[in-house]
Amino acid sequence: MKRIIAAAVMASAFVAAPAMADLDLAKKSGCLACHSVDAKVVGPAWKDVAAKYKGKADAKATLVNSIAKGSKGSWTAVTGGVPMPPYSPRVADADIGKLADFILGL
Repeated sequence: MKRIIAAAVMASAFVAAPAMADLDLAKKSGCLACHSVDAKVVGPAWKDVAAKYKGKADAKATLVNSIAKGSKGSWTAVTGGVPMPPYSPRVADADIGKLADFILGL
C-alpha cells in the first residue's frame, strides 16, 4: 500500500512540475498582470479561455495568434473592451506556444 501511495505522489509531482514551469513562464512573461488561472483580472480567467476553445481544431493557433499579435473583441463582455496587447517579439514564439498549451490544458 505504501508503494502505491508513494508512486501516486511521485506521478503527481511529474504532472505538476510542467504546469508549475508554465505558470512561472506566464509570470515571467507578464501575463499575470491581466490574467489568472481561476478568476478574471483585466482579461478572462485562463480556465474560461480553455473552456471556450475546448474541442476546437484551431484552438492553439487562435491563442498563439492572440498572444503574439494581441486581440480585441473576443472577450468584450469580460474586459469591457480593454484589448490584449501583443507579446511578440517580447516573448519568444516557442514560449508563446508553451503558454497556449498551458492555458488549453487547464
